[in-house]
Amino acid sequence: MADTGDMETLVRRLFDAQDDALPYLTHRQEMITRGELRIRVAKQAALFAGYGIRAGTTVGLRTPPSFTQVEVLLALWHLGAQVLLFDFRLKPAEVTALCASCRPQFMVSAGTNVQATFGFRSEHEVVTERLAGGRVAGTDHRLVQFSSGSTGRPKVIGRTTSSIAAEVDRFTRVPGMPGTGDRLLLLSSTAHSFGLIAGLLHSLAAGVGVVFAPRISARDILRTAVDHRITALFGVPMHYELLAAVDPPALPDLRVAVSGGELMPPQVATRFTERYGLPVGESYGTTETGVVAMDAHGTLRPAVGRAAPGVTVRVHRGELDVALDESPYLFDSGGTQYTDGWLHTRDRATVDASGTVLVHGRADSLVVVGGLKVDLLEVENVLREHPAVQQAVLVHQGVTEAYVAVAEGPGQPSAAELLRWCRERLADYKLPRVIRVLDSLPRTSNGKLLRQAAALQAAVPTGATGAGGGA
Repeated sequence: MADTGDMETLVRRLFDAQDDALPYLTHRQEMITRGELRIRVAKQAALFAGYGIRAGTTVGLRTPPSFTQVEVLLALWHLGAQVLLFDFRLKPAEVTALCASCRPQFMVSAGTNVQATFGFRSEHEVVTERLAGGRVAGTDHRLVQFSSGSTGRPKVIGRTTSSIAAEVDRFTRVPGMPGTGDRLLLLSSTAHSFGLIAGLLHSLAAGVGVVFAPRISARDILRTAVDHRITALFGVPMHYELLAAVDPPALPDLRVAVSGGELMPPQVATRFTERYGLPVGESYGTTETGVVAMDAHGTLRPAVGRAAPGVTVRVHRGELDVALDESPYLFDSGGTQYTDGWLHTRDRATVDASGTVLVHGRADSLVVVGGLKVDLLEVENVLREHPAVQQAVLVHQGVTEAYVAVAEGPGQPSAAELLRWCRERLADYKLPRVIRVLDSLPRTSNGKLLRQAAALQAAVPTGATGAGGGA
């Protein structure tokens, strides 16, 4: 798909690429075709235009995964708005903090009844609110997303129309991607790059039907796969771990399964293949760049695949860099992660002569939990904001653990109290799995806090317990 110039043109071309009669979105027994969605998008766009939303208007969008989320996003883009896409799992305090720096003019969010919902719902009532102090877009970015940064401050990442169009085109040229007539069971979050662009936008361009499971459980996923004769599956390692733990029904139509968002643990990939007779493919990318490398068939594991069409990579000082024409960061939020035409992924990697990329892990404080990036420093900062906490260190080895030193005296917080403190201020996926309260934290000979899991675990008194979280 060539450069389209503006989002209205891109949205129209995505719809025009295939027959309107083809199914596009399905949940349980509800299905809407591409043509029906086109009509819904036009109606939503007319409503938003009535609020004064037009090209360059900045709009926050915070809705659960749903048909409504898709039609609202496409309607806002049809008008040329800059959409700030919030993960619905973020807590109000996190959204408020992001809005304070980005200052959108409007917020489109789900109705008040959503907090009680569980699982996927096809439709939600939406509320459009004009925000005081909002400002128009200062750049031509039309998608704005948020990702944890290595300084504890979230990164604000912008994608232009041409960047989005180029990524959709890359996916159409990756061998093994679903095509016209395929039925894709999409488990990946539609608020994040892989689910949004590989799952939704590529499917719209390629004539793929997107199917949603009512809940993220092995039973519901497999029942959906059987009922809709799924031919493709996109998810994160957590989904494949769920599926590999049960005896599956026959899935004769399933021909491709791809994991994105975080590296697939080898043992999970092996167990899934043993259960289903199908290797798990890998899609590696970043919010800033989109897809970087992909192996849809899973034949190159443990490598993540070869660089995607049109993507240039290099290994610099042992870490993977991706060529970008301009910085994707807004509001000076990227620090030094983009310099001299290169996006520094901070992932340790090697690239062989054939262009196959092997990723060895993170080189900074970012970790990936359930396909979502979590900055350990951000969680440490939240813990340190508690009036009784003196120091906090987080480590991640499969799970996230917090080690906290508190002030002496009455009113010392328990681990459970500190977990509640975090739960009020952080999305659930950012919560430490365990919080351990110590008299003091171990330090190096020159006074620096130790960040090695073994040293921290050795400092825990025998028999001590901690409070459990969710990350």
